[in-house]
Amino acid sequence: MSAPTIRTRRTAEADDAVERARDAADRESWAEAYALLRAHDRHPSRALTADDLSVLADAAWWSGHIDESVTARLRAHAAFLAAGDHRGAGLASWWLHYEYAGLGRPAAAAGWLHRARHHLEDLPPCPEQCFLAWTDAEEAEQHGDRAAALAATRRMTRLALRSGSPDLLALSRQAEAAVLLADGRRAQALALLDDAMCAVSAGELTGMFTGWLYCLALTQCMEAADLGRAVEWTNAAMEWCAPPWSGHPPADPAPGPAPGPAPPGASTPLPLTVPSGENPFRGVCRARRVEVLDLIGAWDLAEDEARLACREVPVDCLESAAAAYYAAGDVQRRQGRLDAAAVSYAHAHELGRIPQPGLALLRLAQGRADAAVAGVELALACQSDPRHDLLGRARLLAARTEVALAVRDVPGAAEAATALDALAGDVPLLRAMADTARGAVALAAGEAALPPLRRALAGWLELRVPYEAAQARMLLAAACRAAGDEEAAGLELVAARAVFERLGAVPDARRAAALLSGGKRRRLPGGLTAREAEVLRLVATGGTNRDIAQALVISEHTVSRHLNNIFAKLGVGSRAAATAYAYAHGLL
Repeated sequence: MSAPTIRTRRTAEADDAVERARDAADRESWAEAYALLRAHDRHPSRALTADDLSVLADAAWWSGHIDESVTARLRAHAAFLAAGDHRGAGLASWWLHYEYAGLGRPAAAAGWLHRARHHLEDLPPCPEQCFLAWTDAEEAEQHGDRAAALAATRRMTRLALRSGSPDLLALSRQAEAAVLLADGRRAQALALLDDAMCAVSAGELTGMFTGWLYCLALTQCMEAADLGRAVEWTNAAMEWCAPPWSGHPPADPAPGPAPGPAPPGASTPLPLTVPSGENPFRGVCRARRVEVLDLIGAWDLAEDEARLACREVPVDCLESAAAAYYAAGDVQRRQGRLDAAAVSYAHAHELGRIPQPGLALLRLAQGRADAAVAGVELALACQSDPRHDLLGRARLLAARTEVALAVRDVPGAAEAATALDALAGDVPLLRAMADTARGAVALAAGEAALPPLRRALAGWLELRVPYEAAQARMLLAAACRAAGDEEAAGLELVAARAVFERLGAVPDARRAAALLSGGKRRRLPGGLTAREAEVLRLVATGGTNRDIAQALVISEHTVSRHLNNIFAKLGVGSRAAATAYAYAHGLL
């Protein structure tokens, strides 16, 4: 065979490899496309076109080779520029801006964004300009200019409609929904978000846009306190992310686990990276799932998922790993594993998240009330835009109510509960939180607590949020006892204890059991009421009026009134005599 014939055959084979790589990219079989193009590109005589270099960059990104992706994208930009293709060069520039931002190189990202504008802004309307409009919207939102942000998203929609791209249209809908949510226009925003997610669930979008929309929508649902959508879309996202998927190598064995941060509760976090061949969006979606699992009471699974999420989250999404650590800390705190919770909150803080209100509630459980008050108040003061994260704001206000009641600051608790009530509107999750806070304040102030607490319990049960429902039952039990209805109080305590035991919330289960045993005596000696017997037991253990008020979540004035009644009924004149009576009549 002659040399020209050999060269012709090799050229044909090379062309066939590129065609197969293009076909693999069209099928989003990224590992296959990456292997074919990388092997082709190693040969010095086989130059890839600008479009093929862009495909190589995409395939490298999906395969976990971020540095190679950037290198290929730089070469693609140069090739587009040499060919005078400003649209191609502009899109390559925008992607370089996106990748450099993800790698934590803001100066390089800003430079490539400037180049993208230079290439694209003076051109007639084209699909590539959608990406610039998206960036404009995000920058305007960061500067608080909602009018400019909305105008940018609507410009993005016009360009997307003109292009006929389902990807760009769905992304523009999501971008507009984000601005509208931040502006308080909830119904409009959710309608747009539903429209965008229809395209996702129908499989109409490419992988990159599907991943973007899942991550963005899940974040928006949690911040907007829309638990129903969060549950539905989290499940769908995890199904999409689950292996086997098209980014995995077709024949090679799956890679071993990559280094990641320490599991929640462990002492030392490690650098985050995405294992080669894994879906880069899986860790972010899983971190959001952890938050949902925490709410719906699947705590063991939530902690397991948090460990996985922290290993899977890419380096440019550390806030998602922080969210997973924080959610794990909440689970550990409520289960009484306070040391593990402290470690998880510390890791969340290391990754850039203020671990509040969980840390404040941890300090309260540790008896450090002053630290709890300071922590939650500082977190509230640092929240620059409460409407950006409604659920985060509501959780801080709910914790502020709880902490204030624990330190007998009933006016402060009432102020926080009022703010929470105003924030809640008709959002079911926030409304249940607000009714719980209002009921707790009313109970501490000696006012009618049963109506808001019953509304709160109904709300939590409808949402299927078991831990918060059980906490509402505990407050209801106290309100029923205060009203003299021991039977109703006992029913609420039994139901609450069952939930706490199932969840592993040991401190709460013990508290419910203690209150149940204290309320079982049908006839108390001396004509004492159940509440007076509780006060007497605490007096007998050496509690001061302040200690008793904190334990029973009532005011010191109310404790004094109960003591006067106790002394009168028992015919005693001192705490020592009352304690002796309690021992003599088996009240301890």
